[in-house]
Amino acid sequence: MKNSNYNGLINIYKEPGFTSNDVVAKMRGILRMKKIGHTGTLDPDAVGVLVCCVGTGTRLVEELTDHSKEYIAVCRLGVETDTQDMSGTILKEYDTDTLPGIEELNEAVQAFVGDYDQIPPMYSAIKVGGKKLYELARQGKEIERKPRRIHIDSISVLDTSHLIDRHEFTMEVRCSKGTYIRTLCNDIGQRLGCGAAMAHLTRTAVGSFHLDTAITLSQLEKLRDDDKVNDVVVPVEDFFKDLDCVHVLMTSRKLIENGNPFTLKDIADTEPSKAQDTLKKENMYSDGTRVRVYDEDGIFFGVYKYNDKLRNFRVDKNFYTS
Repeated sequence: MKNSNYNGLINIYKEPGFTSNDVVAKMRGILRMKKIGHTGTLDPDAVGVLVCCVGTGTRLVEELTDHSKEYIAVCRLGVETDTQDMSGTILKEYDTDTLPGIEELNEAVQAFVGDYDQIPPMYSAIKVGGKKLYELARQGKEIERKPRRIHIDSISVLDTSHLIDRHEFTMEVRCSKGTYIRTLCNDIGQRLGCGAAMAHLTRTAVGSFHLDTAITLSQLEKLRDDDKVNDVVVPVEDFFKDLDCVHVLMTSRKLIENGNPFTLKDIADTEPSKAQDTLKKENMYSDGTRVRVYDEDGIFFGVYKYNDKLRNFRVDKNFYTS
């Protein structure tokens, strides 16, 4: 079976029942290629945006993992579980007569907006002493976890219509990387004094990737059969569209082919004979400025960073494949 060659990002809708690694494994089978990774774990029961990197796009995993994320979560009050969601074992149930009203709920939720020291749950993939926490949790062990500083940009309570009958409310959360929404639910319950656990989670956005453009694995399989996979592959260079671009002269192309530094004189729209133009270029770039780099034919090579001291551009991320 012939291997395919796709390079970029694919916005996958992760369906319930799959781990994030399951999705990657299935994509490797569908696309017939090994170089695939995901940019942020979703729990098996959670659904929504899972941005997957293919080919040279895997070099973006770290940058995409750092992006802010958006979720819609259903939180159930009056209960605590060992996993902090409703898939776990119930540890404690509270008297539903003591559950808070809408005003008290809103006040408690907003208290978590901003910087927040969150203790990761035992049922997580974080490694301590070489072992994943969930492996220890399954052995009945609980160890001390250090709080991690995360940031909640905003929380909006979207729906409280089931607060009385199901003791549930729905909220939208915009947050930094490393945020555990089920831990947020648990902590809201702790603050209210009535306990809480996450009942459902949908990730609606990762950076500029949103739910409305995500595709399922079965849709990806159909696109492969129709030879249209590239229709949904977001090119690597699009990820850097906010950066200025420069085109390197064909006579200097070997430099960027090999990932070597280049100077202002190697840029196609700078004429070395005109010192004034070169000086103008120097003033355009401050130390550390990142730019997209292309050759004169418009082929994307990668992202370079300007070094003011050396007066050259040095490779930051190279995406060129011959």
